[in-house]
Amino acid sequence: MSRYRGPSWKISRRLGYSILETGKELSKRPYGPGPHAKDKRKKVSEYGKQLMEKQKLRETYGVSERQFQRMFLMAKEKKGVVTGVYFMQLLESRLDNLVYRLGFARTRRQARQLVTHGHVTVDGKKVDIPSFITPVGSEISLKEKSKNLAIVKASLESAPATVSYVSVDKDNVQGKYIRLPERNEMARDIQESQIVEFYNRKL
Repeated sequence: MSRYRGPSWKISRRLGYSILETGKELSKRPYGPGPHAKDKRKKVSEYGKQLMEKQKLRETYGVSERQFQRMFLMAKEKKGVVTGVYFMQLLESRLDNLVYRLGFARTRRQARQLVTHGHVTVDGKKVDIPSFITPVGSEISLKEKSKNLAIVKASLESAPATVSYVSVDKDNVQGKYIRLPERNEMARDIQESQIVEFYNRKL
C-alpha cells in the first residue's frame, strides 16, 4: 500500500483521531466523512480495533504500510525493550519527523519534502532519506542556502512548541536529537499494545 497523499483532515475524521496532533481536524465535525457519517453506529470487532490503532499511528507519521511493517519488525527483534514503545521511538527517530519536531516545517509532509530535496544535513552530511533513523546525539541542520526558504521561515515564525527530547537553535536553524522520547511524550491516545497484537497475529 502506497503512502496516502490526499487531504489529512478527511483521514483524521475517518479515524476519529487528529493525525496532525492539533485537534483542528475534528473541532468542527468530529465524525467521519460522508453524508450519513453521523448516523453510523457500527460495532467494531477486536481485530477492527487493532487495525484502527495501527492506522492512526501509521497515518500520523505518514509512512507506507511496507515501511511501517518493516519498522515494527526492527522493534520486535530488539532485545531488552518493550516492543510497542520502542516501535514508537523508532518512528520518532525518523529524520523527517525530527525536522518537524525541531520546527523547521509546519507538517511532517513539509519536513519530508525538505529532506527529499536535499536541504537537510545530519552531523554536517547531507541526508535525503526521510526514513533515516537518526542516532541520538545527532546534530540536525539545514544547508546554509536553505535556511532562508519561505516555508522554513514561516514555520519558525509561527513559534512551534518543540518537544523536550530535542534542542533547537532557531537563529542558526539547527538542532540536536538529545535522547529517545519517553512513552508519555509520544502519541498518548494511541494504544500501542493493540498494534503489537495486530502484527503478532499477522506476521
